Amino acid sequence: MSNGHLQTIYPFLFRKIKASGFDNERVELTDGDFIDLDFFKSSSKTLVIISHGLEGSSDKAYSRGLAKTLHNQGLDVIAWNMRSCSKEINRLPTFYHGAQVDDLDAVIDHAKKTNEYKKIILVGFSLGGNLVAYYAGKIGKKNHNEIDGCIAISATIDLESSIHKLNSNAPGKLYSELFLATMRKKALTKIESGLLNMDPEIIKSCKDFIDFDAKVTAPTFGFDSAHDYYDFASAVNYIENTNIPLYFIQAQDDPFLAEISYPIELAKEHEQVHLEITPYGGHVGFIEHKFKFNYWIERRVPEILREL
Repeated sequence: MSNGHLQTIYPFLFRKIKASGFDNERVELTDGDFIDLDFFKSSSKTLVIISHGLEGSSDKAYSRGLAKTLHNQGLDVIAWNMRSCSKEINRLPTFYHGAQVDDLDAVIDHAKKTNEYKKIILVGFSLGGNLVAYYAGKIGKKNHNEIDGCIAISATIDLESSIHKLNSNAPGKLYSELFLATMRKKALTKIESGLLNMDPEIIKSCKDFIDFDAKVTAPTFGFDSAHDYYDFASAVNYIENTNIPLYFIQAQDDPFLAEISYPIELAKEHEQVHLEITPYGGHVGFIEHKFKFNYWIERRVPEILREL
């Protein structure tokens, strides 16, 4: 399938994967909030933790499909939900952002209480790809010596350029509006329940990501502006510091990614940074169409894990 928009839209609309084979678990956080996760257990000494994209969840097809594939190969897998992305709104005024490594650390801590893992691999899609790339550059093995590598797929590692690319064309604006619809709804729910002290008209007036991040994300997390948040949270600013293997899988026809999200020169020079650019794949699609639809990423990630 050689159209980036079709690669992006088809699995989003039509791919469904049954919920089975995992335990639903809740992680209580030190700040009084919580994280929900799906834990696929095989008593393996290798754990893969999957981080979803913007307004995604552990039950999205890309996350669950990869989780089931890896679990069927004998690995322990966690697909976790960022705050407010499971079926229950989170308890604090803040939601989540693209570099919230403390929450990812909390998931790792929770997993390590269940098993003495020798290797932990972080995999992320889209905004989750930015998160794990940020983790590689900023944290690496500092907090958990078991971290053995990170795989970032369709990673929006320069947040602001991805927003500008989406705003530059009609299909991109449609994608933005799909995300913003759920973001506005969650914010309004928090206002109605008293969790967020803000005029609902401010939320309703948000027309794009920059608007939402300027009026909601930045002030609730203590950033000076949306641009301040993007500068802080964009993994592209930190990945050269990674001391663990960091793999990027980016499609050339990804409608979300600007040129800066393809770190070609860094991958040539840095022994720990690996970049694979596929001609087709769209955003978190990577559909192979032969006799039936297959999802190439679910073949490629296990290959990278064997390399690691």
